[in-house]
Amino acid sequence: MLSSSRMGDEEYLAHAREMILHHLSEELDVLFIPFAGVTLGWDDYLEKVREALPQLNITGIHSCDDPQDAIASAKAVLVGGGNTFNLLNELYKQSLIEPLQRQVSQGMPYIGWSAGSNICGNSIRTTNDMPIIEPPSFAALNVVHCQLNPHYTDYQRPGHNGETRDDRLFEFTRLNPETPVLAIREGTALQYTEGRLTLLGELEGFCFSGDDKTPIAPGQDLTNYIS
Repeated sequence: MLSSSRMGDEEYLAHAREMILHHLSEELDVLFIPFAGVTLGWDDYLEKVREALPQLNITGIHSCDDPQDAIASAKAVLVGGGNTFNLLNELYKQSLIEPLQRQVSQGMPYIGWSAGSNICGNSIRTTNDMPIIEPPSFAALNVVHCQLNPHYTDYQRPGHNGETRDDRLFEFTRLNPETPVLAIREGTALQYTEGRLTLLGELEGFCFSGDDKTPIAPGQDLTNYIS
């Protein structure tokens, strides 16, 4: 669950490439879900990912005759970033939530970035995206039993009077004190393998829970946050 597709001004997926290939192990055949793309067409999105990951044989789910069967037979899945609401809406529209959940629960490698990571939590209620479309539900894949906030930043521009990211995440935890939010900075990722959740990368993240904000160190075992 990558926070972002880029870190700083690097090339697309440059920092993520090693993490992606490591998580896939030796699997090279991958199904790509581009539904978070809105202003970027899905064919163009597929080509962009193929260019960034030339080691892989990537098929776009939007070109498959039966998307549900494509997921059921997939050896690994990539889910790109963009608008989380559009992504989730399309997954509901095509009845792909349960097939994805089933495949992931059976051990199929799943890799997402930004919106593709957001949908791994209980719901998409802590996404940073504008709700440009209304999905049937905010409930997501629930791969990890918590909320996620990719692209996390605690920077506040001088003179800006709107809510900070911390303000918005604490609004969620005030109303949902039993549900933690894992906030991860760009360039980092959460890895969930064999029941163990850890933070990858060099930058710390944070867990928001109730009125508390707790630092998360790279390599830290976070399994207690989702149990």
